[in-house]
Amino acid sequence: MKKETTYFEKPGKVNTQKTIELALKRAEELNIEYIVIATCTGYSAKVLLKKAKNKKIVAVTHQAGFSRPGEMEIKPGVIEFLKKNGVQVFTGTHFFGGFGRAIRFKFGGLEPEEIAANVLRIFGEGVKVAVEIAIMALDAGLVPYGEEIISIGGTGSGVDTAIVCVPKHGKDFFNFEVREIICKPRRR
Repeated sequence: MKKETTYFEKPGKVNTQKTIELALKRAEELNIEYIVIATCTGYSAKVLLKKAKNKKIVAVTHQAGFSRPGEMEIKPGVIEFLKKNGVQVFTGTHFFGGFGRAIRFKFGGLEPEEIAANVLRIFGEGVKVAVEIAIMALDAGLVPYGEEIISIGGTGSGVDTAIVCVPKHGKDFFNFEVREIICKPRRR
């Protein structure tokens, strides 16, 4: 099989529209029903919602307290809008940033999940995010087990990376399959 991968010159929000277009095109070609997307404020999820027809969308947000203690980056009204329009919204502790991150903040060093996250970052922040949110969505029961999905992540704000994957539960991390990289930035 021969497939094209799109590489963006720079990472970030500027690639959001094109990333979503490429992801949706590949979803149609492979008859993939579920798309998982990272969204901090709801911007990327809203862009996907406008363009996606007949797709099941799962938006994964930052956990409460990610930027500031006790605060959510995504506003309640945005969550309500997304849910009202059929998007499943998941907010929970990041797969690669739970207890191990607390240990690092308190005592220093790196824990195994943060090492895995940093290895994935070799391919770019968006690849790490796409893998992480696919696991989180599967662990929350929001995508079907054993099926290909599209997962869309980003670097900073917006999205710039899309993959075709078969996620596995967090406890089965090393059997996660990245089957295709649809697009990503050339540089980190």
